Amino acid sequence: MTQQNYPAFGVLLVDDEPAWLKSLSLVLRSCAGLNNVRTCQDSREVLGLLARGDIGLVILDLTMPHLSGQELLEQISERHPEVTTIVVSGLNQLETAVRCMKLGAFEYFIKTDEEDRIVGGVLRAVRMKEMQRDYLEVSTRLVSGELCHPEAFASIGTRNRAMLNVFTYVEAVAKSPQPLLITGESGVGKELIAQAAHRLSGCCGKLVTVNVAGLDDAVFADTLFGHVRGAFTGADQLRRGMVEEAADGTLFLDEIGDLRIASQIKLLRLLQEGEFFPLGSDQPKCLKARIIVATHQNLVEKEAAGTFRRDLFYRLRTHKVYVPSLRERPDDIPLLLDHFLGEAAQVLGKKKPTPPRELAQFLTTYNFPGNVRELKAMVYDAVSLHRGHMLSMDSFINAVGQSQPANEETASRPKQNPFAGFVDLPTFSDAAGFLVAEAMHRANGNQTMAARLLGISQPALNRRLKMLRD
Repeated sequence: MTQQNYPAFGVLLVDDEPAWLKSLSLVLRSCAGLNNVRTCQDSREVLGLLARGDIGLVILDLTMPHLSGQELLEQISERHPEVTTIVVSGLNQLETAVRCMKLGAFEYFIKTDEEDRIVGGVLRAVRMKEMQRDYLEVSTRLVSGELCHPEAFASIGTRNRAMLNVFTYVEAVAKSPQPLLITGESGVGKELIAQAAHRLSGCCGKLVTVNVAGLDDAVFADTLFGHVRGAFTGADQLRRGMVEEAADGTLFLDEIGDLRIASQIKLLRLLQEGEFFPLGSDQPKCLKARIIVATHQNLVEKEAAGTFRRDLFYRLRTHKVYVPSLRERPDDIPLLLDHFLGEAAQVLGKKKPTPPRELAQFLTTYNFPGNVRELKAMVYDAVSLHRGHMLSMDSFINAVGQSQPANEETASRPKQNPFAGFVDLPTFSDAAGFLVAEAMHRANGNQTMAARLLGISQPALNRRLKMLRD
């Protein structure tokens, strides 16, 4: 399996000291997880390397023969302003540092600085360039409004403009190594969006999904980070965590809003430091997976209530997408209905049934608290009961009625006589008219549904409606 280059652009180290080049490249690979690092000992070759267009970050020394680092820095700023430059010099002089920053250096470090400080500066530069690239990509895609790879979303049936905008955004940020936060109600298809993002990411590893709802801190740490042999009682062998399983791929953490505070701290450190410790180990391992998280909860409200860490929330929402509920896209119901009828018929070994013309219209009047998942369940139930050519609406009507229970307080009261206290009672004909009008209102004009609410046949309802019109 080919390892994914990280970052997507090359990092070029320039120094005339081979030992320093070898040492810094090793540190960046092992401690920062950067595997797209190249080295150059001759400063005269740098501009030619940059002309190829695949270098995004240059880390250079100042004191070099032929072409000094300061001269090179000035030429890079002039000819390749898109390239970020960091100076790591043996000179600890304030004036030199200020001069380099004025020439466009992103950071200035002394070679005697601690490795963590230098690595942190390099990672900040990498993240800044990634965010610049992501912003440009998102802006371009949103302006064009076109999908380059619509096949990645083939499993999500939609013709809704809001959903198509979601696809455009996800395609634009799919290659970003920064976290992606997917929000939306339960059943809207957040996992399908995560799968599409993984397919578009170009990552050669697999998609690993973990539902973190209900995991206590110990189980969460063991699930994500794994453990070494002897880490705790019963740990008789080494176990790789899901972070390692997702190496060079995507780690999808579902129901992130239910994560406990102690586990949130561990996740934050994983994202910030890019490393983790398996339980029982003092040797860190690098994060090599893209992180995607999803939740049906309102993280803004949870953060305000103190049940979700603010720093983690802002770290996760670098890229954020909201998946609309089914009631926000009723134009998708006929398309999804047809898709699930075919899918259910195939799974159940039946011929695809023909739905009544009024079924799609009837379903658009329902608010679908369970979203697409609920519609799918309704269709499967109806197809499993289907015997004839035309699909019956009975199971759909029953499902809608059962999902809208009466208020408990109202249901517990004895039924009141609606005509009690009337001075002049309405005639039977007037009372029947009132009932028909109310039933038609509750059924949003659907005569089949109205007839069932009244407990009469549809022909009888039609006769009553004709009498009212006459």
